[in-house]
Amino acid sequence: MEKSIAGKPIELTEDGYMTDSTQWDHEVANGIAKEEEIELGEKHFQVLEFLREKQESGATLTIRSVGKSGIVDIKEFYTLFPGGPLKKATRIAGISKPSSCV
Repeated sequence: MEKSIAGKPIELTEDGYMTDSTQWDHEVANGIAKEEEIELGEKHFQVLEFLREKQESGATLTIRSVGKSGIVDIKEFYTLFPGGPLKKATRIAGISKPSSCV
C-alpha cells in the first residue's frame, strides 16, 4: 500500500514497514515517529542509523544487539521507543520487520 509520509509517496507493507529503504530520510523518520507518538531526538537517530547499518551488513537485529551497541543500554532503548522498541525503531528506521518480532 502507498502512503504519503512527509509529503512523499512511500510504499509500505501491510504491517507499516517501508518496502524500499532508499526512500528513507530524517523527514520520513519523523513522519513515522509522529504516528507512533514519539518525538525523535539525537539519541533516536543514532539508534536508527545503527539499526540501518546492522541490517545492511546482514546482521540479525535484536534488542540485545542494540543494548550492546554502545549507543544506549536496553533500558534506555525501551525508554526511547516505548511499547515494543525493536518493532517501532525498525519501522521508523525504514527497514524491514526483524524476524524476532511477532
